[in-house]
Amino acid sequence: MTQAAQCPLAEPIPGSGRLRAVVVDDRRPVVGSLAHFMQREQFVVHVTSSVDDTVQSALDHDPDVVVVDLAVPGLDAFEVCRQLRSVTNAYLVVLSARQRVLDDIGEPVAADVFIADPISPRELVARLRAMMRRPRSMPDTVPAASVKGSSRASSGLRIDVPRRRAHSDGIPLALTRIEFDVLAALAARPGVVLTRRQLVAAVWGDSRPISRALVEAHIGGLRRKLGDDPAAPRYVSTVRGSGYRLATS
Repeated sequence: MTQAAQCPLAEPIPGSGRLRAVVVDDRRPVVGSLAHFMQREQFVVHVTSSVDDTVQSALDHDPDVVVVDLAVPGLDAFEVCRQLRSVTNAYLVVLSARQRVLDDIGEPVAADVFIADPISPRELVARLRAMMRRPRSMPDTVPAASVKGSSRASSGLRIDVPRRRAHSDGIPLALTRIEFDVLAALAARPGVVLTRRQLVAAVWGDSRPISRALVEAHIGGLRRKLGDDPAAPRYVSTVRGSGYRLATS
């Protein structure tokens, strides 16, 4: 059993807000204070203390932000941030009590913000909110004009890119951030096969090393939510040896 699984705070803490956070920290009093304060501030919080648990939590809960404390024993900040960048577009915030560590690791870790610890939960949440109000320096996955509100890409499928909403036969789809980006990228060129490389560039960007297995996992999740039969998909089909295509009818 992992350390996170032994700690009661590793269980999801219910909250009424829409913002989701993963907090990576094994110091229970600090985590408890931060997690419960974030809950009161409209975050739904999940606490982990290992690389594997953190990545799995990001996959399961599609967080808006991940807070990584470098003080967790045995935690490889480079590895956890590298893996998180391959599975989520969440903001990554790194905490450290040693400024020198922050100076040394800054760019390679590819976090959005580095913060010197200790920091009060109130101040940290204020900085998180300020950060999330700023537009990210990432290109739009698909220009809004490229997918109409009533899409011709596939009968019964409607995609609203500006509002990041999708419906199948009038039923709203509960897509993760990455699943929506995959769908929007395919819908931008309905009937056209996108190679895995093209899809990765559209969703994750050219600079991120994304495995074939990860792309297929997100395609599989998207198909399940679309109700696609893998043997005869209505929407997303795999063109063997080429890539993926969104049906036009």
